[in-house]
Amino acid sequence: MKSNNVKLKGKLRTYLYWPLILTILLVLMNIPVYMKDVLSGVMVSMFTAVYFAVVLLSYIRNKPLLVNELINFATQYGTVQKELLNEFEIPYALVDYSARLLWVNEKFTEVTGKNKKYHKSITTIFPTLTKELLQRSEGPANIHVEFQDCNYRISLKRIYFDEMMQESGMVSLDDSTEYLTAVYLFDETEMNRCIRENEEQKLVAGLVYIDNYDEALDSIEDVKRSLLVALIERKINKYFSEMDALVRRMEKDKYFVVFQYKYLARLKEDKFSLIEDVKTVRVGNEMSVTLSIGIGAGGESYNKNYEYARMSIDLALGRGGDQVVVRDGEDLVYYGGKTQQVERNTRVKARVKAHALREIIESREHVIIMGHSISDVDCLGAAIGIYCAARVLGKKAQIVLNEITSSLRPLVDCFSEEKGYPPDLFIKNEEALLLTNENTLVVVVDVNRPSYTECPELLKRTQTVCVFDHHRQTNEVIVNPVLSYVEPYASSASEMIAEVLQYFSENIKLAPCEADCIYAGILIDTNNFMTKTGVRTFEAAAYLRRAGAEVTRVRKMLRNDMTAYKARAEAVRHAEVYRGAFAISICPGDKVESPTIVCAQAADELLNIVGIKASFVLTEYQGKIYVSSRSIDEINVQLIMERLGGGGHLNVAGAQLTDCSLEQAKHIIEATLDEMLKEGDIKE
Repeated sequence: MKSNNVKLKGKLRTYLYWPLILTILLVLMNIPVYMKDVLSGVMVSMFTAVYFAVVLLSYIRNKPLLVNELINFATQYGTVQKELLNEFEIPYALVDYSARLLWVNEKFTEVTGKNKKYHKSITTIFPTLTKELLQRSEGPANIHVEFQDCNYRISLKRIYFDEMMQESGMVSLDDSTEYLTAVYLFDETEMNRCIRENEEQKLVAGLVYIDNYDEALDSIEDVKRSLLVALIERKINKYFSEMDALVRRMEKDKYFVVFQYKYLARLKEDKFSLIEDVKTVRVGNEMSVTLSIGIGAGGESYNKNYEYARMSIDLALGRGGDQVVVRDGEDLVYYGGKTQQVERNTRVKARVKAHALREIIESREHVIIMGHSISDVDCLGAAIGIYCAARVLGKKAQIVLNEITSSLRPLVDCFSEEKGYPPDLFIKNEEALLLTNENTLVVVVDVNRPSYTECPELLKRTQTVCVFDHHRQTNEVIVNPVLSYVEPYASSASEMIAEVLQYFSENIKLAPCEADCIYAGILIDTNNFMTKTGVRTFEAAAYLRRAGAEVTRVRKMLRNDMTAYKARAEAVRHAEVYRGAFAISICPGDKVESPTIVCAQAADELLNIVGIKASFVLTEYQGKIYVSSRSIDEINVQLIMERLGGGGHLNVAGAQLTDCSLEQAKHIIEATLDEMLKEGDIKE
């Protein structure tokens, strides 16, 4: 700091200037003296001149001495402050504009191992503290770093020279635009350890359900049933006892588990091997036992964690069972779900849902039915089935259908006004929103994700919503439906509705065209009874056949036009085999009215090629990339599509991609396959 930059100010400068100011007063007083006596005036003037000379000389001579004394005092005062700061218990350092260390205290040298002569950049000690970061941080900033197995919070604060000088009442500093940065180190290792230990000791709630308890017991002899149950229970207890967990059996096929949060990471790393291990239990049972597990953590209380566990187990069962759903706060993670869902032989649930649906329809004046956007044949078939149920009870029902594709047109034409159906049977979003109120029942079929429905806003217009779907549930679900019937093991939504209709009313009768439409939905979703077909699928088909469904008539309505057939053939012809087992192709959709339907048909066709374990066909439609994926039994395409934000079933799934081209989407699928193969989620 240059000495000529130091100027006196404030009271001190006034005190030094006061003798000079008195000279002016003496001059003013001398005027009346001159008026009375000239000789006296001359003498006073001479005295004033001598006084001014003495005062001026004293000021000129004593000012540097005074400034030096002030500087010495400030230096001594600063030395005391520096010594106190040097012995400060918190590590402290000063760095300049270029991040170079200017001064450090004893504690800083003790922590970092650098002596006070170390004037290199602080980045050499803490790489996180870059020059750019220090220059960018205007106000106080906190940065967390790890140094020598300790956790530190580094607090940064700028110190400007002009601010320091403004605090002084005696001196000021010219040209003071630069600044220093004060660096404080706070050791938070122990605090973080306590926080981590507290988090790890929080309790996690878990629910373990045996999916096919009754079916597994029915497949073995009576004397071996207790042995099977004991072996399953032993495996559950042994698995969780390694995590110091408390396991209690609530019902014959339900267990409640409590363990500490620190063990959750180990279970995730193990990918909950219990669900695979329990399948090895064999005491003569033909059917493998599967488990569903719901884990709840990250809640504000133990009750909240239990509520999360209940939501997780419901989601696991809604996705078909044989899997684990972990809810940690708002985050959901899925494990398992790689095997085919077990079909329930009993239709008790269908009967209960049918009676519940009847009561709900009777309590409402109006019924609006909607499926997913770009409705397919299964969606329409299920909607027609609900329409028939409402008609039996004398309630007006309408179906939301915004776009009639070429595959739907032959079926929709069967429900014209000339054939006795109301002219407003099919309505669009705008009309549906006007008609819906609190006394309206909205029935959602063939979809359980609000954003995928024909009109998501419709769900907010009423509190009475029913859901019938056969797709696996995801984190996005319809909130608080009064009736939810989601069965992933079902082949199609049309199959589920056909079962419900059998128990809905004794006098319900389907017209041939209605039976045809529902039958067509089953036919399309099972790929002519080749995919996801169970005993109940054929029972539903038999019921529809008795109701008047004609196979030949349905086949004619489901035929493709020449353009769509050529597009499908083109997709098959240009298919590429990736990693020797996955067929990937792009379906041209520019000249096809329903490219998504053709895309799905092409994916089915590719499975007929020897060696293909899974097929993926992409097409562009309405600004989005639609992906249809299919497999026979070895690959779970539903897990693959979930990685892309979609879903479906083990062998039939799909996804929608945005903000990418067809080639980019293709590379995304290939990268996803590589990642899942590396992680072991799928096998070649």
